[in-house]
Amino acid sequence: MTDAAAEALSRTNFSTIDSIIVVAYLILSLGIGLMVKRYASSMTNYIGAGRKVGTWLGVATMTGTELGLVTVMYSAQKGFTGGFAAFHIAAIAGVVTLFVGLTGFIVGPLRRLEVLTIPEYYEKRFSRPIRVLGGIMLVFAGVLNMGLFLKAGSMFIVGVTGLASEGQALKWVMIGLLLLVLIYTTLGGMISVVLTDYAQFVLLSFGLLAATLLAISSLGWDTIFVTVREQLGDAGFDPTVEGTGFGWSYILWMIVAAGLIGSAVWPTAVSRALAMESERAVRRQYCLSSISFTVRFLLPYFWGICALVFLHATPEGADLRLLFFPPEGSGVEPLDNLYAMPVFLGRLLPPVLLGLITAGMIAAFMSTHDSYFLCWSSVITQDIVAPLKRKPFSTRARVNLTRILIVAMGGYVLYWSLFYRGGEDIWDYMAVTGGIYFTGAFVVLLLGIYWKRMSSLGALLALLAGFFMILGLEPVQIASGLKFRDASGEWVERLTSPQIGLLTVGLSLVLAIAGSLLRPDRDRTSS
Repeated sequence: MTDAAAEALSRTNFSTIDSIIVVAYLILSLGIGLMVKRYASSMTNYIGAGRKVGTWLGVATMTGTELGLVTVMYSAQKGFTGGFAAFHIAAIAGVVTLFVGLTGFIVGPLRRLEVLTIPEYYEKRFSRPIRVLGGIMLVFAGVLNMGLFLKAGSMFIVGVTGLASEGQALKWVMIGLLLLVLIYTTLGGMISVVLTDYAQFVLLSFGLLAATLLAISSLGWDTIFVTVREQLGDAGFDPTVEGTGFGWSYILWMIVAAGLIGSAVWPTAVSRALAMESERAVRRQYCLSSISFTVRFLLPYFWGICALVFLHATPEGADLRLLFFPPEGSGVEPLDNLYAMPVFLGRLLPPVLLGLITAGMIAAFMSTHDSYFLCWSSVITQDIVAPLKRKPFSTRARVNLTRILIVAMGGYVLYWSLFYRGGEDIWDYMAVTGGIYFTGAFVVLLLGIYWKRMSSLGALLALLAGFFMILGLEPVQIASGLKFRDASGEWVERLTSPQIGLLTVGLSLVLAIAGSLLRPDRDRTSS
């Protein structure tokens, strides 16, 4: 890193009082984990909070989990590169979540069955081998999916505090944040997750709104829209325009991935539904959460847009513009655009507010990691290990194994964040890796719940079809020849990741129907 780059990245309003605010919040979080440890004595309490979560607490904790720091980072990245055209993803997420709340689509029947996990439903509806396979695919995709969470969250911290100018800061921040999450998640389980999610919800509700209003006041509406038009043209407003990086196939893929899957199939969201006190509370929660599902995308997109405007339209951002957009032919590598939003906030927000926002973002980081660690580890315990064991598996042993698995997953996340070299946006990476699970799971849940003739063979084939999604990862695309450089040196994709995703859903649906018709299950009906 050049001296000029280090100096530019070190310019931030983050002060001593902000550090005190952040440390105080971290101490509070650890205290919560210690206080609720004694209540995490059974698997229902440890991974389901005793099924005592009411509607309003459910809305807060679902929003807390889904508004993770990685969500803020990848959304800001999409706003920075795609402008207002990225807003279509937020609209899709909100409308589809409202649809799920009004109809109870998928989540209602699952709550009526009183299952703790989606693979547990597979056994009730199909067979134990389908449950084990479903659990394996869920964990494989889920753990791979969260591989870049730690890096993205740490990039926010080092960017907003000015530590980005220090060469080793990112690595040490990743280690510190990971240790913090592991300690309090392994102690308190879902109870500590729900309580800290609520604290995060309150803190970020204030912080997001305040930062957004300050950005508008500082930059001005006219400047924001004019600059986006100048830098991105029509592609900055219309996701169907060529050159946006979106297009119709991307929009359709978002209806599946950001809409139906994000609300009704993705386990970290569904786990909240399964912890609710009743099906009625589940549906109310989803109706209310449709607003937060929209806002969780909209505001970070807008922050990314404001970061772009700050770089191009203000004298304060001129030094940063050369870092993120070096002159063509200069031979200088542009700075990772994930840093754009946190560096912008570090210069925009005043002390105290900056500390509150940073503490809220660390809370968002923690709430996402704890929920994912808890979800995937409990699936291994409940849906893979327990069904395969011949001897009784005690509650104490299940809780302890879940805690050990959380720590093991933490080690993987640290490794993957340090060594993965794919160049796709984080949101696109997450949609591809998550698709390994959800393309098949969506079909199995849809047909298993609403089609009486869905069979175990159909479920097996549908789940296995999800492995086709691996072709959407950039390193795999390049290795397989699906992505290559043409004669001019430009990258060309034979199939984009959204196209691969839509094809995988279609393949899973065809195989599920064909397998069910070829070999129906005897004496099985829809749940």
